[in-house]
Amino acid sequence: MEKTSTLDGPASWQDGVMRDDDMWRRAPVVCCLLLSLAACTSTREPAEDPRPPTRAAGTGSGVPAPTPGGPGEVACAYAIDTLPEPPAGYRIVLGDVAVPESPVLQVAESGDADPALRLFAKWGLLVRSGAVVDIQVAPGREGEARIGWGGAVAPAPSVRVNACGPGTGRPQWLAFAGGTWVARPACVPMVLRSAGRQAQVRMGVGAPCGGVDGP
Repeated sequence: MEKTSTLDGPASWQDGVMRDDDMWRRAPVVCCLLLSLAACTSTREPAEDPRPPTRAAGTGSGVPAPTPGGPGEVACAYAIDTLPEPPAGYRIVLGDVAVPESPVLQVAESGDADPALRLFAKWGLLVRSGAVVDIQVAPGREGEARIGWGGAVAPAPSVRVNACGPGTGRPQWLAFAGGTWVARPACVPMVLRSAGRQAQVRMGVGAPCGGVDGP
């Protein structure tokens, strides 16, 4: 088919081909349509950010208000989080404290000048809100390990977590960062006490423990 063109006369199709004057008459319609699409695109709502919102520290975090702590005490202010229950990989002892189930806690050089504190195994301690918990390296083994949780706490053979109120009015578990210091990899027995009850757990600090923990 051959396209025919004329500068005057009515616009029409010939042999299925648009003539030049008909194409020019349709051009304004096409331009208006393109402008309309551009306007719609410019006002479209931005896509929702898939990243989770960042929670501000402090207000609204659910962490209880600071409570003064003395030597060997883990202050409530040092709780790094509150949880409805201990996470997977933790076991509850005496109903009030939870410790890792891992058979061996990984150790790293602590950088401490004291050779008795050469290695450090970092693990979180979970304590039920309102509970007073005492944790102690088992008698006769105090010279082999030190423990501590919270801020700039000095490693010690025993610590106490005082009763910390829940942040939301319902029972919660408070999480404290810290761990165990040792001179060399060892199985460290620890005595836990709460509400007049006592239990012993063994923590594999860089080395596994054999057998079963007892009361």
